[in-house]
Amino acid sequence: MTERTPLLHYRLSTSVNESELRSQAGQQAPVHKPGSQGRRAAQQKQQKKLSTFFGVVIPTLLSMFSVVVFLRIGLAVGQAGLYQAIAMYVVAYIIICMTVLSVCAISTNGALDAGGAYYMISRALGPEFGGSIGIMFFLANVCGSALMVLGLVEAILSTFGVPEAGNVATSHYQVLPSGYWWSLLYGTGIALLCLLVCLVGAHIYAKTTFLIFVIVIVVLITVFISFFAVHPQSITLPDLKPNATGPTTANFTGFKLDTLLGNIWADYTVDYTTQTTMTFATVFAVMFNGCTGIMAGSNMSGDLKNPSYSIPRGTITAVIFTFIIYIMLSVLVACTCDRLLLQRDYSFLRDINVWHPFVIIGVYSSTLSAAMSNLIGASRVLYAMAKDDLFGKALWLAKKTSHSGNPWVSVLISWFLVQLVLFSGKLNTIASIVTIFFLLVYAAVDLACLALEWASAPNFRPTFRYFTWHTCILGIIGCAIMMFLINAIYASASIAFMLLLLLLIHYLSPTSSWGYISQALIFHQVRKYLLMLDVRKDHVKFWRPQILLMVSNPRSSVGLITFINDIKKSGLYVLGHVQLGDLNTLPSDPLQAQYESWLSLVDHLNIKAFVNLTLADSVRHGIQHLLFISGLGGMRPNTLVLGFYDDCLPKDKLIDPSMSSAQSTDPSAPSQELEQPPLFHFASLRGSSNRLDYGEFGDGKVLGPQEYVAIIADAMKMLKNVVLARYFNNFDRAQVLSPPSCTPGKRAVYVDVWPVNLLRPDSCSYVDTCSLFLLQLACILNMVRDWRKATLRLFLCVEEGRSVRGPEEKLGQLLKDLRIKAQIHPVPWDQQVALHWQRQGNWGKKQLDATTEEKNLQPEEEEDEENEEDYVNSFPSNATRVSDDYLSAVNKLILDQARPQPAVRFLYLPRPPADTRRYTAYLRQLELLTQDLGPTLLIHGVTPVITTDL
Repeated sequence: MTERTPLLHYRLSTSVNESELRSQAGQQAPVHKPGSQGRRAAQQKQQKKLSTFFGVVIPTLLSMFSVVVFLRIGLAVGQAGLYQAIAMYVVAYIIICMTVLSVCAISTNGALDAGGAYYMISRALGPEFGGSIGIMFFLANVCGSALMVLGLVEAILSTFGVPEAGNVATSHYQVLPSGYWWSLLYGTGIALLCLLVCLVGAHIYAKTTFLIFVIVIVVLITVFISFFAVHPQSITLPDLKPNATGPTTANFTGFKLDTLLGNIWADYTVDYTTQTTMTFATVFAVMFNGCTGIMAGSNMSGDLKNPSYSIPRGTITAVIFTFIIYIMLSVLVACTCDRLLLQRDYSFLRDINVWHPFVIIGVYSSTLSAAMSNLIGASRVLYAMAKDDLFGKALWLAKKTSHSGNPWVSVLISWFLVQLVLFSGKLNTIASIVTIFFLLVYAAVDLACLALEWASAPNFRPTFRYFTWHTCILGIIGCAIMMFLINAIYASASIAFMLLLLLLIHYLSPTSSWGYISQALIFHQVRKYLLMLDVRKDHVKFWRPQILLMVSNPRSSVGLITFINDIKKSGLYVLGHVQLGDLNTLPSDPLQAQYESWLSLVDHLNIKAFVNLTLADSVRHGIQHLLFISGLGGMRPNTLVLGFYDDCLPKDKLIDPSMSSAQSTDPSAPSQELEQPPLFHFASLRGSSNRLDYGEFGDGKVLGPQEYVAIIADAMKMLKNVVLARYFNNFDRAQVLSPPSCTPGKRAVYVDVWPVNLLRPDSCSYVDTCSLFLLQLACILNMVRDWRKATLRLFLCVEEGRSVRGPEEKLGQLLKDLRIKAQIHPVPWDQQVALHWQRQGNWGKKQLDATTEEKNLQPEEEEDEENEEDYVNSFPSNATRVSDDYLSAVNKLILDQARPQPAVRFLYLPRPPADTRRYTAYLRQLELLTQDLGPTLLIHGVTPVITTDL
């Protein structure tokens, strides 16, 4: 036997297995050959893996800076004041840090492949959640790349573009024509530049971003130097809208206490670029948009040497560095620039720089880097989704990679979508949607980490431990608040879009082998609540049937399995199966191979049941095992259901697919047979009878009548209720509950109940434990939605010459007290009783007086138990007195009352005799009693299940 473990993937994920490379290339060279092509390919691929600094720190830094550091610092301080601006950054970074902690935890919990956030979410929350978030993350990166390209075009045109009609050029450099189509042309050129870099591969991308990183750092250094080196001066403000009036200059004062005091508190005014009044929420939304680049490093997870090492260290480093820069710039700006300059000129850093083009270069560089980062991030997410086959053949092209492993087709697809977004040209709308999509992804990462933490799975042990479930919840809440703060409509639409994608993927995607976090969470909660389910606190008011149904071959038991599913009443339902054998003589457990077929059967029949299989040397011992060990805590079977032991031929209700076409052309083929799904591997039925609906193993029976009755006796000794089901081979639930289409109106469905021990003619008690249990099961069936319109018919056995009204009224009152709605039908059975006693010659001696009948209708359970026990102990002598003629007469009596024919009958099952030698006679009596009755349940209850208390 070959055993495999996913643990090996963790150690081998950062290296290439040489033998695998050769097998993929069709080479047969020995592993140790130094000049093999596989070794060279492995070394080449290994050399192109990125380090922490180049693969995580630089992309994350540039994505978080973008243009905010150069163009929106003045907005935050000028509108909100220094105190509120710092508070905004603190709150924003707390939200971001909560997500960063979750990213670090997940990324250090095992091998991380390409896809970044998508890979984390899909492997933690399953394909549905991962796929839906993956699509949104992909679209967010695509739109983010287009957003940065459009922003770069605007920045270029603001410096080098020809002014609009009515405006005068302020520089001889303004030579580029402007307009929609010109802007689209410039944007296409920038997008093509990004495409070329990303097509070459992650290695060239890393070098390009490093060059941009150096430029941005140099520009930032000059900005900091300028605050100290540049003298106070007056700066010309940008032109306002036509016909607008206001100051035309503002001051750079240098370090002055008065300037600082004037910028400490908030002063929200109209934004000169959008002509809208700013508020805390709007300023916070604009500023937060510059902090949403924390996934840039995670997106490169497939190109990193060691993702589990690089992602946490690189991301945290970038977050801390950007936070320090933002805080320092805010303080310096508040100390040196008056409020008017900050509110009326967002590009003031260019005007106060020691060399004005420095800031322009920084804006261009950071924006171009962010565009490339989003484009390559989108391609990696698309490639990861394509590899997972979540969307079938729709993304098969995106799987293609170059010799170096670069997913060039995914890059082309991403670039094409970026180009489509460029046609919209609506920068502000795209910015809001992109930010909301990113926030939704961050919330999903927090949710994934929270689910893993709450599931308490032993394999979730990340090396990064600086997180708790509290940080995950704070991250989710913070992201949700920010989404609705930015734009409530877009946020609601994004969540609805995600849920729609989730449902589509759930129903359309194949089953994955990643594991489902929902299963771990369910297990964790079920275990907790099972421990709280105390059997010592059980009460009859809250009793429900918990059923163990023994099945030999499901092919002949479909009708019974579906019927028992209706009477479980939200209780435990277990399908039990005993396979004969001895594990000592077998090479492995034969039940493991069968388990999947049984679970497929449960899914196919759409029932809510568990499966419990056991291996034993006899059926009796196997059922004893299942009764002892099935269930957990307070969820254990209290009722055993067996098929009846008779000579009825079994019928296969799970036909083979190869037979389905032939039978579909046969008009005589039964309509209720089910087509067999491919996972069913149950043995075919033999031509012999199928006793117990259970007792056929191989070619012959292994269960005799003696052992069958012994199983019933064993269950009652274990205080389990027992139900014997007969004539369910042909039971078709759909046919019983749905009348033929040719019948006008709805056909009435009847359930007949005979709550009296028909094997004991000297007693007609309706209020002992067994009778009440029988009434309870019939009532439960009537409470099921599909059986709700069925009519319960309760048959009251009476003797002629005695008052029928008294027993009928008392029984009616009992049903009223028990809240059971049923029709009472008195049935004279003098002839049947006389037939019994005449056979014994004791008719006169055994006459029942009226007082006995009155007594039997009193709910004295203890006395009834004593009477039944006397009957059990005296069974050897009494058994001879219950003649075949009497049983046949009672059987005919039941059949005569079947107008119209009931869907199912409920009969009283007496205890087996104490003398095991009488087991065969006991079974024959049950067989005669139920002969040709149709679907019938023989029921024996051992515990009280009904109460009239509130």
